[in-house]
Amino acid sequence: MLTIAVTGATGAQGGATARALLVAGHRVRALTRTPAAPAAEALRRLGADVRYADFDDRTSLDAALAGADSLFAVTTPFGTDTATEVRQGRTLLDAAAAARVGHIVFTSAAHADRGTGIPHYDSKAEIERHLRTTGVPWTVIAPAAFMDNFASGWTLEGLRESTFAWPMPADRALTLIPADDIGAFAALVLRRRSDFTGRRIDIASDELTAARIAAALSAATGRPVTHREVPLSYVRTHSHDLAAMFSYFTSTGLDVDVTGLRRAHPEVGWHTFADWAATQDWPALLTPTPKEPALS
Repeated sequence: MLTIAVTGATGAQGGATARALLVAGHRVRALTRTPAAPAAEALRRLGADVRYADFDDRTSLDAALAGADSLFAVTTPFGTDTATEVRQGRTLLDAAAAARVGHIVFTSAAHADRGTGIPHYDSKAEIERHLRTTGVPWTVIAPAAFMDNFASGWTLEGLRESTFAWPMPADRALTLIPADDIGAFAALVLRRRSDFTGRRIDIASDELTAARIAAALSAATGRPVTHREVPLSYVRTHSHDLAAMFSYFTSTGLDVDVTGLRRAHPEVGWHTFADWAATQDWPALLTPTPKEPALS
């Protein structure tokens, strides 16, 4: 039985990884800045050892990582910026090396090692480079686009108007993965360290065009959903980073070997987009809340 520290434990990827490890019988240290949050309490009820840790507080990281066998590391620029993400990522990896953990699994982004020009991909590539200098056995898993994002934000606002508003042409395919599959794959890598050490693996569960995503959402929600291509110029007014990402998705695409991953690692239980969509509580999601503005 391993003791595995999981950062971002109250978030999507970290939470999914923590749950998968607990199901597999491992000791999980769920690291979070908010140990009293409902998501942290839910992990505590499942058996996780919830501990305070802050990427900007090296002392807290040293304490949280002491005696851990492995680390699941996730970083994000959202809420701060890419320079902060890189700085925090380096601090986390240095703390793990000082704690002499035996294996680090860093979750990056598919194609982040290809010089995409997408700011939040390039920041992860920089953290990957630092990871290789730590002297700690490592694995990089690199998820494709998150299915979970289709149930939030401006995508969800569009669905409330029966529109799949998406900054890609209807016939352009995109590889996708839900957080649960990221967690299941991360748990597999952490359990089978020797099979994955020194490897970087792009991961995805399904590949669909925007038109097929709209059709799957229509079937799952029980209401007609029509794809509408959002101009990149509009996305750019909100985020140059996301505009660069969607430009890359359209021009180059995320070529991830979905078939090969399913064949090599069936134990992950990969979900199709239709599988994922069928599990969402669409009646609740599609009901606007007072705090959310109507789609213009």
